[in-house]
Amino acid sequence: KNLKKEAKALENRFGLPIVNTRISITPVSLFYPAKNSEELIYLAENLDNIASDLEVDFIGGFGALVHKGETIIDKIVMKSLPDVLASTVRVCSFVNVASTRSGINMDAILKMGKIIKEIAYKTKEKNGIGCAKLVVFSNAVEDNPFMAGSFHGPGEPECCINIGVSGPGVVKYALNKLGKGANLGEVAETIKKVAFKITRAGELIGKEMAKKLGVTFGILDLSLAPTPAVGDSVAEILEAMGLEKTGAFGSVAALFILNDAVKKGGLFASSSVGGLSGAFIPVSEDKGMVDAVKNGSLNMEMLMAMTSVCSVGLDMIVIPGDTPEEIISAIIADESAIGVANNKTTGVRIIPAFGKKVGDLVSFGGLLGEATVMEVNQFSPKAFINRGGRIPAPIIGFRN
Repeated sequence: KNLKKEAKALENRFGLPIVNTRISITPVSLFYPAKNSEELIYLAENLDNIASDLEVDFIGGFGALVHKGETIIDKIVMKSLPDVLASTVRVCSFVNVASTRSGINMDAILKMGKIIKEIAYKTKEKNGIGCAKLVVFSNAVEDNPFMAGSFHGPGEPECCINIGVSGPGVVKYALNKLGKGANLGEVAETIKKVAFKITRAGELIGKEMAKKLGVTFGILDLSLAPTPAVGDSVAEILEAMGLEKTGAFGSVAALFILNDAVKKGGLFASSSVGGLSGAFIPVSEDKGMVDAVKNGSLNMEMLMAMTSVCSVGLDMIVIPGDTPEEIISAIIADESAIGVANNKTTGVRIIPAFGKKVGDLVSFGGLLGEATVMEVNQFSPKAFINRGGRIPAPIIGFRN
């Protein structure tokens, strides 16, 4: 009950906006021995009511870890997701389908394509917003504070405070001040210095809040998470580096510079850096990304290439509602392969918008913003996806 109160007090004290407060629970499949989906729906609705009563914005962890296979409870959790995400407002979910150590669970990915379509259909009156509360991960981390994929991992303490810090606008301001004459090494150094300052401020707030609440300070996640607000855009940072528009060739290299410099600055500033810590590229939540899709400079293929060097993956992507479920599964498989091969976290938060076609603008409101429906390659991967099984772990996964 004190979380929201202390967050507001610290916001007033430091003059820094705390965008929202979130609670993450241990993955439902690990602690709740449900016998059927109805029990889980009942649990989710109770969690949603609790979050509402406490004025907490989101509650995450309603998910499962199935990268090596599914337990009976995992299967029940996955089956319940369409009803859970359609009947709640604040409950967020994740399913981890792959890891560098275990490989890629294609049977689970096949199911997730169908589940995502069901969630989209059940929330079609709100443009499929239920899908905005679900992330399909590979290499999910246990201490990520960012929704929708946040959960309290089984290796975590009973209770702790994890802080997610963002500051795309500050980085863009610093680059504009640096000027166009600076070389890319100087650009990287500038970003690193800004990341250091943001990290120090975030750690100060996190430790102060943990002390007031009497709990452990966990980690500080320095992820440049954009919002729909003007100037709070990762895409605009890339354009400040010299790209005419995000999505132009050079976007992957520019994003690599940004992500690497953010990590270096954060790690130097704190010994408690964790979570994802890098640059997010959610399409609907970043005004620059929205504009790039709208004007045709950014397509799905370039976006997927950019995810090989950013913090997460395909985030808040809106596609036509009639996209076949096997194509959605194939997109998840491709993104999982990028994560597994590069030993990094990747995620897919994709939204089929029923009744919408390529080029239509879909609005979700609030921090979720709006997005243009993106074109999807329609050549079928069905025969490949339906093979199922598990793609073996890469050689880099064997490290003992």
